[in-house]
Amino acid sequence: MMRARAPVRIDFAGGWTDVARFARETPGAVVNAAISIYSYASIETFDDPSSQAGIRIFATDFDLYIEAQDVRRLEYDGNADLIKAAIRHLGVDERFTITTRSDAPPGSGLGTSAAMGVALIGALGRLAARPFLAHEIAELASEIEREELGILGGKQDQYASAIGGVQFMEFFGETVRAAALRLPAHTEFELQKHLVLCYTEQPRLSGDIHERVTEAFQSGEPATTGAIASLKTIARQMKDRLLVGDLEAFARLMSENWDNQKRLHPSVTNERIDELFAIAAEAGAAGGKACGAGGGGCLVFIANPDREHLVRSALQRAGARMIDFVLDFRGLQTT
Repeated sequence: MMRARAPVRIDFAGGWTDVARFARETPGAVVNAAISIYSYASIETFDDPSSQAGIRIFATDFDLYIEAQDVRRLEYDGNADLIKAAIRHLGVDERFTITTRSDAPPGSGLGTSAAMGVALIGALGRLAARPFLAHEIAELASEIEREELGILGGKQDQYASAIGGVQFMEFFGETVRAAALRLPAHTEFELQKHLVLCYTEQPRLSGDIHERVTEAFQSGEPATTGAIASLKTIARQMKDRLLVGDLEAFARLMSENWDNQKRLHPSVTNERIDELFAIAAEAGAAGGKACGAGGGGCLVFIANPDREHLVRSALQRAGARMIDFVLDFRGLQTT
């Protein structure tokens, strides 16, 4: 039995600039953190000569069960394609059952599919006795999503999931440079205490938003190109402020990031999201942003000192689902 779990992430600043096409002329930059919301993959080998199936897939989040005779018979049809792609990509020649599960709600904006890809490669790598470094796993997971399945996106999710911790990442086209931010102990304590994460109960399809933003960027829309440039600057400023423990500036920069996120395309926000931001601000949030591409999913806020309970209560009364977490500093784990 091989098991793997990989954390999702919260992106604090710079999201979108990890996409290669937005990081070719000037490097992208992102600040994010892995959190204790996980994607899991378990693999159990079996030896049943009477069974025609060599591969059994059980995606528990979708109550989906699939059988195939071997890896060559796995076809992409919209059902558990990420799992199939990981199996095909690694070409594992074993008879096994693979079971997957995610803690995160659907369309959360927390990089759940990337975390699942990282967990799958971790488990399949153990099965195939192929040891991978964390950055190799991140690259493989990204390659599977973008090249095998044609999913638009960047690489910050895979790197955050594989490595863990609070990270500052730079993107030079397809090349990634990631560095852990060694925060002062009191900064880490205050950050974890005052962060508030909620689910809007509105899942979103990031691929649709990515496509719209990419079209606007390629056509030279001033609002979009200007926002991309600002997001890169904000991430670098946030890294500096975090390293000296300036959480007041961190909150301000998170909100500046959200303002620029909204400039990318009108679909990044909606009435429900705007309503929750107003409620959080009135209750005591010092800053906040939508996670991932926006348009739904999760929102993250940082509360003013000792106001996080008021922010949480106000959001709950408004119908948002609170998500409890701590920072995850271990990244991918396999056993």
